[in-house]
Amino acid sequence: MEVILLEQVENLGGIGECVKVRSGYARNFLLPKGKAALATKENIARIEAMRTELEKKAAVDLGVASVRAEQVRELGGVTIAARVGAEGKLFGSVGTIDIAEACGRAGVTVARSDVRLPDGPLRVVGEHNVDIHVHSDISVPLTVTVVEEE
Repeated sequence: MEVILLEQVENLGGIGECVKVRSGYARNFLLPKGKAALATKENIARIEAMRTELEKKAAVDLGVASVRAEQVRELGGVTIAARVGAEGKLFGSVGTIDIAEACGRAGVTVARSDVRLPDGPLRVVGEHNVDIHVHSDISVPLTVTVVEEE
């Protein structure tokens, strides 16, 4: 299925690009979220006319994301207390929700979907590096320290 991107989509393309994607990805994600439009002659003409507005909106979004990224950089890291068993292994795990809530308690708003755990949920005590993905172009490292709950 051919679609025209209305905003930059990670690993797909930039504003105004006509790309071919699987129909399910277009129907279930790109079109409902307003990230793309069907590649018809009418839509191509309409989007070319709106291209400058879309690029201005993308620049504003990038500016907002830069401010959020700077807040996460200033935060540096968060500490999460969890129940620990033998050998420093956790009962359960620390996931994206826990990290997002810890950032919120520290004063930085982070959505659960922004937290990227490259090795899956955290299951042992210690320092772990995770990425906070605030924009398709901006990813900020964050140190998460998991300590034993008292």
